Amino acid sequence: MIDPNRPYSRLAIDLIFTKTKALMQKAALIRGGDGLALYIDVYTGKTLRGGDAYDYEHLRSSEAIHTQFKSRLTDEQIALVVNCPENVCVTLRCINQSKGKRKMEDWLNNPTNIINNNIDLKLTAANLKKADDAIEKMVKSLVK
Repeated sequence: MIDPNRPYSRLAIDLIFTKTKALMQKAALIRGGDGLALYIDVYTGKTLRGGDAYDYEHLRSSEAIHTQFKSRLTDEQIALVVNCPENVCVTLRCINQSKGKRKMEDWLNNPTNIINNNIDLKLTAANLKKADDAIEKMVKSLVK
């Protein structure tokens, strides 16, 4: 039985997030080909290499996904949704820290954030749509 009033907990989410990041790092090292990870920033499109100040990021926050689906999914199912490949990405640490827990669209409402961080709005919108579509698809597959 699912308790729709249960509090938000990152336990199950972090277990899968750790595994997801390790797999992403392994693939990035292969892409880099020289012992340094190679990523593309999800919001700017810039190349990021091992040693650069970047963070792994959930495009749609784990807390928001938990709140939205806690009445229909278990914590373990929510962890799978939160950490689907389309929702986990890499961005510059300064962007991740500036954004905090805010929804990306809310953060983008401040033009200074876009200008100061060289945000590619088309790329960002496309990646958010991919994340939203994948989240929806995964939820549908789990709810059956």
